[in-house]
Amino acid sequence: MPRIARDVVFVDGVRTPFGKAGPKGLYAETRADDLVVRAIRELIRRNPGLPPERVDEVSIAATTQTGDQGLTIGRSAAVLAGLPKSVPGYAVDRMCAGAMTAVTTTASGIAFGAYDVVIAGGVEHMGRHPMGEGVDPNPRFMTDKIVDPSALVMGLTAENLHDRYPEVTKERCDAYAVRSQEKVAAAYAAGKIQQDLVPTAIRSADKGWGLATADEPPRPGTTVEDLAQLKTPFRVAGNVTAGNAAGLNDGATACLLMAEDVAQELGLPARMRLVDFAFAGVEPEVMGIGPVPATERLLARNGMSIEDIGLFEINEAFAVQVLAFLDHFKIDEDDPRVNPWGGAIAVGHPLASSGVRLMTQLARHFAERPDVRYGLTTMCIGMGMGGSVLWENPNWEGAQK
Repeated sequence: MPRIARDVVFVDGVRTPFGKAGPKGLYAETRADDLVVRAIRELIRRNPGLPPERVDEVSIAATTQTGDQGLTIGRSAAVLAGLPKSVPGYAVDRMCAGAMTAVTTTASGIAFGAYDVVIAGGVEHMGRHPMGEGVDPNPRFMTDKIVDPSALVMGLTAENLHDRYPEVTKERCDAYAVRSQEKVAAAYAAGKIQQDLVPTAIRSADKGWGLATADEPPRPGTTVEDLAQLKTPFRVAGNVTAGNAAGLNDGATACLLMAEDVAQELGLPARMRLVDFAFAGVEPEVMGIGPVPATERLLARNGMSIEDIGLFEINEAFAVQVLAFLDHFKIDEDDPRVNPWGGAIAVGHPLASSGVRLMTQLARHFAERPDVRYGLTTMCIGMGMGGSVLWENPNWEGAQK
């Protein structure tokens, strides 16, 4: 029978504090699946109006789906989190845009009528599962010259982007990175970021049990002089450093999506309304430019221009990638609409989890900015892709007029 698409709303989002990957990081001895289980449990705790049996699907992303990030992690995390066994789940992989894809895929199911309520998110434990672990690239990528060898090394793709856009200098990237650190520090000082952090149990064979309550990666007080001294590991006399790129991180995110009428029925808030989304492919050698065609496709389909977007949450995989996006759309690099609380250069980028971090922060901005109608979450994706999601602010004051 004919179906009518339903409006989809973002009800709530949470995340664990992000940690540094490696033997000294917050989560060095904590399982990846336990991180995402903690996030799912917190969503249920924060929304007592939602009967757990009303959850129709759990979609969890991981870039490396093995070990404690394997076993169809959407289903295994749902069971471990104590959701009814009747709640199904599955795993997603779109590299950095895993959680973003978990959201757009399940949201499509809600709009179609297959679901009423879903949980979507992502997890990445880069300390236990380094990027590329277990990957066996087909030799034809190189022998048939399908891609340049640099396409498989994300740092080299960022250097390639510098080559393509020489006006995006290392000095600009370092200055942008310092602003990201400053904005994260200011947001922490104002108690903004902590609103959606889930205190997470951690263990150490030497130190015993502890509690992660804040992100580990930020470096408040970083200066451009500090960053100018860093090595360029991907190219001699290059531009990309550990200071103007996101680090290697561990962490998990989860969010609650519903049909708008179901959220009203359950008395739960609609923090954002999903308008549309788009993914686009680009040359893998310059994967960082992916958000540009994805955003252009999204705006064109909705008859909008970039000036219609009042807030941007752009994943800061590399500063050059963000600046290339801003230059393309003629947006000032210090425009207050862009990443108001800083971004991944400071707070971290646990690959497949980051898309929901962007959405959770945009939802908070919407609550504080009834003058803004539309916001965008966007990110570049390994192997040459970009993803953008367009959201509407239900609190927009113009709706009353």
